[in-house]
Amino acid sequence: MYTKEIRDLYDANKKVTGKTFVKGEQVPSGYYYLIVAIVLENSKGEFLIQKRVARKGGEWALTAGHPKAGETSLDGIFTETQEELGIDISKDNPELVETWYHNDQIFDIYYLKKDISLEDIIIQEEEVDDVKYANLDEINKLYAAGEFHENHYVLFNKCIEKKH
Repeated sequence: MYTKEIRDLYDANKKVTGKTFVKGEQVPSGYYYLIVAIVLENSKGEFLIQKRVARKGGEWALTAGHPKAGETSLDGIFTETQEELGIDISKDNPELVETWYHNDQIFDIYYLKKDISLEDIIIQEEEVDDVKYANLDEINKLYAAGEFHENHYVLFNKCIEKKH
């Protein structure tokens, strides 16, 4: 059953305006909506990536999504990590590394260094086909082959530039 997902609208200073819109509808001119993403790195220098289901593009990507109306950016990253991977990072302290504006979107990019066992991951089958760890070279190869989501590749690199 499809339920309408309500999103907050933001101004150019990333302030909640008190206005909302329904996911899938046109964002009114002059407003933005928030997307959160997280780069999860293990102690071996590998990054946890996920393959999106075919109806969502089928590409490799970061864990990311849209906070629901009323959720903060940090709430949104906790929700997405829990929903898509079955991993609770709410007691961890992910770092907001960068905020990137792109068209009518505001991306908050988080980073967390944590060893997460692939065996502990419970993927959300409606969103995710597979997960794996990949090093920087592997991610670059996936992108070069057209198998890594372009915006997620930009987000990943913005984060890595600041963290490495």
